[in-house]
Amino acid sequence: MSRGTLSAMPEFNPALIPSRSPLPAILGAAGILIVIAAAVLYFNPRKTAELTVTKVQIFAAHTETKALPGTTHIIGSQQHADDDLYVVLTVRLTDKLRLPLFIKDETAVLTAPDHSVAESSAIQVPDLQNLYTTFPALQKLASEPLARDTQVGPGQSAEGMVLLHFPGATEANWTSRQSATLTLDLFHQSPQSVTIP
Repeated sequence: MSRGTLSAMPEFNPALIPSRSPLPAILGAAGILIVIAAAVLYFNPRKTAELTVTKVQIFAAHTETKALPGTTHIIGSQQHADDDLYVVLTVRLTDKLRLPLFIKDETAVLTAPDHSVAESSAIQVPDLQNLYTTFPALQKLASEPLARDTQVGPGQSAEGMVLLHFPGATEANWTSRQSATLTLDLFHQSPQSVTIP
């Protein structure tokens, strides 16, 4: 009985396996990432809101108190003068998110020609009537206020007055100012600022 010859099994050699290029997989993954990034940018706006000042009016008040005759030694009865600058802004806030915005506070910073800085928080709605009684001419410049706690719906706008008071400032301080900035603080979102023209 003759023995057949056994054929030898070839050894496993990884080099003989046809190689696949990783390029298609890399390009496919990059394409998916680009689509995801585009969707995120489209559906999640990068801007919280758009804040614009559509109108600026100023009211400069100068009041003088004369000394009462014969009472020069009583505290508070001497002659003095006060300057008060009121800046009446018409402001529009447009919500760029898919969530409502809520106004928390309205503040401004005025940098005068001498580099001095004055800050002002907007006069609140309950205080407006007393101010209009004192200065009737100021009421003629006023409009419906853009009050604190105002809600602006997604894609909507709210417009109204922001009334600022800078004690001791004059009309000249405003007209020759270096800069003036309005900031709206929002609940749950970053503050929005705009240069007052």
